[in-house]
Amino acid sequence: MTLDASAIRERLPHAGAMSLLDEVVAHDADAIHCRARSHRDPDNPLRGAHGLHALAALEYGAQAMAVHGSLGAPDSDGAPPRAGYLAAVRDLQIHARRLDTLDAPLEIHARQVMADARSSIYDLAVEAAGEPLLAARATVILEPGETP
Repeated sequence: MTLDASAIRERLPHAGAMSLLDEVVAHDADAIHCRARSHRDPDNPLRGAHGLHALAALEYGAQAMAVHGSLGAPDSDGAPPRAGYLAAVRDLQIHARRLDTLDAPLEIHARQVMADARSSIYDLAVEAAGEPLLAARATVILEPGETP
């Protein structure tokens, strides 16, 4: 199943321009592949005076993690998914300076390494036109709520 930007927004707590992903290309129980073009938008909320730093790719990865987590959560009678907070980033590798200068869409890959009722760990990789931009291992702590 693929998802468009509208369906993604329903699964994220982010509103408006802060919802950065355009589509879910593919996903399964362990991983998700998303695509985004918002890095080219001059109104991207992560963009600073000197453009969109490549570190912003971490937020793209975190949103892919959130969408993946929501896809695996049981339906809770239409309740919004539990909020999660990026708690740790390890083995961060940045291979570019900026994202806004890239013409190709961002390809965001998140592979779940571990998950329980309170947290998830993912390996993230963001690339454009086959060139690596960012890689990291990220940990998210979920807001207390019903156990998924």
